[in-house]
Amino acid sequence: MEHASKVRTCFWFEKGGHAAAQEYVTFIPNSRIEAERENGQPDDPMVVEFTLTDAPMMILTAGPHHKLTPAASISVLTEDQDETDRL
Repeated sequence: MEHASKVRTCFWFEKGGHAAAQEYVTFIPNSRIEAERENGQPDDPMVVEFTLTDAPMMILTAGPHHKLTPAASISVLTEDQDETDRL
C-alpha cells in the first residue's frame, strides 16, 4: 500500500476490528480496505489498514486486555528497524 503520508490514526479494539473497518469504508465514498495482517484469527485480523477518502487509517484488534475506548493513537509506518529506533 502506498500513501503520501506514513502517519495514520490507529483505533484499538478488543474484538471486531475487521467488521468495524468494513463498516467504516461503506460510510465515506472512495474508501477501501488496503491490507490485513492476521494473528491466527482469520475472521478478525490483528491489523486492518484502510483508507477513508485520502486519509489512511488502521485498526488494531488487541484482545481482551485492551478494551475499546474513545482513544486513538498515531501510527507511523517505517522502512526498517533503524528508522523505528530513530523515531
